[in-house]
Amino acid sequence: MDRIQSPRLFYREITDADFDALKAMLSDPLVMYAWEHTFTDEQIRRWIQDQQAAYQSAGVGYFAAAAKEGGQLVGQIGLHRFSLRGGEAYEVCYMLRRGCFHQGYALEGVTAMVNYAFTRQNLPEVYAQIKTTNAASVRVAERAGFVRGPIFPKHYNGKDMPHYLYVTQRP
Repeated sequence: MDRIQSPRLFYREITDADFDALKAMLSDPLVMYAWEHTFTDEQIRRWIQDQQAAYQSAGVGYFAAAAKEGGQLVGQIGLHRFSLRGGEAYEVCYMLRRGCFHQGYALEGVTAMVNYAFTRQNLPEVYAQIKTTNAASVRVAERAGFVRGPIFPKHYNGKDMPHYLYVTQRP
């Protein structure tokens, strides 16, 4: 992985050693409200394996986002490959530790991932799939220059959840 940084954060691949930090996030109902469930220990282990597989197959995934000062994990921020209209596309994705909300980390991370996608991955566009009730993520996407597209049902965990499809294009 190319080294990705932003003013306050550095991004690295998630490893098994991140289990406890990930558990603090993925088992916190406030962090996971848009997902509508928390993760069990087994699901967290599978999450780590899925991210590691994504690094191998796509070169991207959720990355551990750590503070440059002190190295504490503030969350997970990355690019995720997904299917769109019969093809492949990439979306920004993030989740932050509860104590890191409202500090600008989401916008900083999204901006870093979009820049990485355009300059190092040479992608023509980047998407964000945001649950329609997730007002905080809508604000982040719009502040990062994403344009809202249609609402679509995203099937997850046995049900359809309405999402906005946001997009930003390489300048």
